[in-house]
Amino acid sequence: MLGLLAGMLLLKGHHFLWFSFGCLVCSLLPAYWHFEKRQLGTRLLVFLAVIVALGVIGRVPLVAIPNVQLTSFVVIVSAVSLGPELGFVSGSMMALVSNLFLGQGPWTPWQMLAWGLMGLTTGLLGRTSLKNQLWVMVIWGALWGFWFGWIMDLWYALAYVRPLRPASFILSFAASLVFDAMHAATNAISLLFLYVPWRKVMDCLITKYTIL
Repeated sequence: MLGLLAGMLLLKGHHFLWFSFGCLVCSLLPAYWHFEKRQLGTRLLVFLAVIVALGVIGRVPLVAIPNVQLTSFVVIVSAVSLGPELGFVSGSMMALVSNLFLGQGPWTPWQMLAWGLMGLTTGLLGRTSLKNQLWVMVIWGALWGFWFGWIMDLWYALAYVRPLRPASFILSFAASLVFDAMHAATNAISLLFLYVPWRKVMDCLITKYTIL
């Protein structure tokens, strides 16, 4: 995000949105290109499809309640077991597939990036012993509720706010504080009560069927 903001400032008020989409493409394509080249077993593909479906189910029925969804919970729990690369791919795919029901638009790549980064960073966290600390994961989920919102606020500011100034971004972030807090609270509560059993199920399935 810092690199994106620096690049936009260099443009001096021109083509901010196009520049941001270029950055998104450069961020998403390498991950999918590497995923495409990777040798994947049928069981892993089926498992990923189920994970993505769960993420979609966790979002679409709750769409009437602003920023209350279980997609982020699914992204975090699955990324701990699957790792950073598959966490990024599954997280970004949840955004793309769920928007087939909710509506595609210029916000879709931003949601793909946000949930993809959530899966990537959680996958990296899952390689440490911190994944076994429930309160660490609860706090992590709450933080990502705000980080996800800031990424989407960045898109909103680029698309709709004129003139673009540092204060414009600050006001955009502040305006969504309540909605980001709802996302953070949903993540924290779902992880607090469901993280341990869901992770056990994930790990058991991966071990039993030799998915990874």
